[in-house]
Amino acid sequence: MADKHKHKHQGKILIVDDSELNRSLLADILDADFETVEAEDGLQACAYLQEHELEVSLVLLDIVMPHMDGFEVLAMMNRKGWIKTMPVIMISAETGSSYIDRAYDLGAVDYISRPFDERTVLHRVNSNYMLSIKQKEMSDLFSSQVYEHERDNRLMIQILSHIVEFRNGESGLHILHVSTFTEMILRHLLTITDKYELTPAQIGIICNTSALHDIGKMSIPESILNKPGKLTREEFEIMKTHSVEGEKLLRAIPYHQNVKLLETACEICRWHHERYDGSGYPDGLKGDDIPISAQVVALADVYDALTSKRVYKPPFTHEQAVNMIMNGECGVFNPLILKCLDDIKDKLKHELAVSSPAHDMEAVRENVEHVLKTSGAGVSDRTIRLLEHERMKNRFYERLSHEVLFEYVASPEMIVLSEWGADFLGLPEKILDPRSSKLATDVFEKDDFDRLMSKMFDTTPENPMVEEKYLLTLQGVKKWNKVIIQSIWSSDDEHPVFDGALGKFVDVDDETQELQQLEELAEHDAATGLFNHHAAKRRITKLLAEAGSKKYALVFFDLDNLKKANDNYGHLFGNELLKAVADRMKSNTRATDVCARMGGDEFIIFMEYRTENGLSQLIKRIFTCLTQPLGDFPVSVSMGIALAENYRGTYDELFHNADTAAYYVKKNGKNTYKFYSDIPSAD
Repeated sequence: MADKHKHKHQGKILIVDDSELNRSLLADILDADFETVEAEDGLQACAYLQEHELEVSLVLLDIVMPHMDGFEVLAMMNRKGWIKTMPVIMISAETGSSYIDRAYDLGAVDYISRPFDERTVLHRVNSNYMLSIKQKEMSDLFSSQVYEHERDNRLMIQILSHIVEFRNGESGLHILHVSTFTEMILRHLLTITDKYELTPAQIGIICNTSALHDIGKMSIPESILNKPGKLTREEFEIMKTHSVEGEKLLRAIPYHQNVKLLETACEICRWHHERYDGSGYPDGLKGDDIPISAQVVALADVYDALTSKRVYKPPFTHEQAVNMIMNGECGVFNPLILKCLDDIKDKLKHELAVSSPAHDMEAVRENVEHVLKTSGAGVSDRTIRLLEHERMKNRFYERLSHEVLFEYVASPEMIVLSEWGADFLGLPEKILDPRSSKLATDVFEKDDFDRLMSKMFDTTPENPMVEEKYLLTLQGVKKWNKVIIQSIWSSDDEHPVFDGALGKFVDVDDETQELQQLEELAEHDAATGLFNHHAAKRRITKLLAEAGSKKYALVFFDLDNLKKANDNYGHLFGNELLKAVADRMKSNTRATDVCARMGGDEFIIFMEYRTENGLSQLIKRIFTCLTQPLGDFPVSVSMGIALAENYRGTYDELFHNADTAAYYVKKNGKNTYKFYSDIPSAD
């Protein structure tokens, strides 16, 4: 493989011919306008395209070559989808009609016979190149417009639903979890029954509009919505009206009542509390009289409510929640949907654990893909597929440290090692014919490598993971390693096709991550997630010793009414109050500040400041945020602040000063703050 770089580049042309002379002649013709890349056979060409697909604008392809001829390359380009956006011009001495017809049938756009004429080559390359550029520009513009439209739809819906969540005091991940759960159940439902007419686009709409299922809670009084204790019968009846009120709110939107997205949102809003046996509300619908969209969102809503922390209960574990649902403790659900839950419960637990806002854009990608395919803009399939491939790689790699990482490409078969992994193993980054390579014979035992390959090919889209332990030879030393592989499946066809895999080696003896997790647990307060006093004192002492000319402030405060919260509302609410205070501390401080729970109802914040005026404004903001009510419960704190400017004392002395200021506040009316330097008895 050879690259020839020139100053004038319109695009990159891949020249594939086993004759070096032919490649050189073609390169000389094209080099004035194009960057050329050469491959001496079909296998080498496919390997290059696998790695540099987006860079190649056009392929000049010979037919008769060793290892892999031109027709096999065309067949491969069809399987990979490359042929849609990468024009192929055949250049061959074979002029028989059977050769030419077969080349056109496999997607070639032109055919040039050897010996070739320079002007003919230049004219046909330029013509086909410019045509492909225009097609790509139109496709990219269309793809961008569709994607932006879908993204904006999702953004507006999320804004509305997050307003509901904020008012309802629910977790910010509730919407994402409901959407992820709904998507996984619906996708699995398609694999076990054809009872429901669901397309990828319809699933995308359902997942999208699931975010609006509780929008009717905007009409519920906040005193009921965020009541810490159990609702009365009258209050519960008012709460139940949110399903009908949500539909009314959406029906009031003018002009768009026949739009599928709005129709789906309305049925989810109204019926996501119906139950399969007719015991739900507001209409007591039974069985499949309840739209499948509302049935699945109802189950997702129940699951997330069980596994989330609320003011009236702690969270249940994933296993407890699934058992409660399967045992009918949360109402009766469609048996087919329950089967889906039972089938994917392990995968569901993993997916919800890694859910993130970026992952939520999956629904957007699905909608874009469907629109592009059904609109005839199939040229964009490659872009969508590549984006998906990179997304999977990034999600996989983000969870990795400095391990041996690799990518397995199914066709043409090769293994691509990460730069670090190749250097560590002493192997090339790109390994063709991996089954007979040094990786298979020197790093692995041959039988172990063959067994690993077999297990990888036994994966399915529903169960894509392989985890196996092998005794590997790494840098001359035999060590036990776990090999983890995640297979990748193409979604271009009606039936998924194995496309490759991503993997890593993990040292079985490496306990660093586990030790770090234990250290994290030892340094943090379990109830609030803040540093405990011991860990905070160690950090603050170190910062004071290295302070130099830096200015620091130590803020000490306690809750004036934690006992009242526990006595009147119960200890679960008391714990919720502690957690809320911790969250408010973290949201009003920087990552470099030290926030800690001393124990009980006592907290400290240690922060750097530049001017006393700036510090005063910051303290006022923190105090104001801390003392905001939690629901209808008034939060009161007594706070003292001690300054450490050019400080030479100990942490204990600084803490004593802040504690003294807080005690002064406690004696003189509570629920305010005081600097130690402003206390009358202070020097």
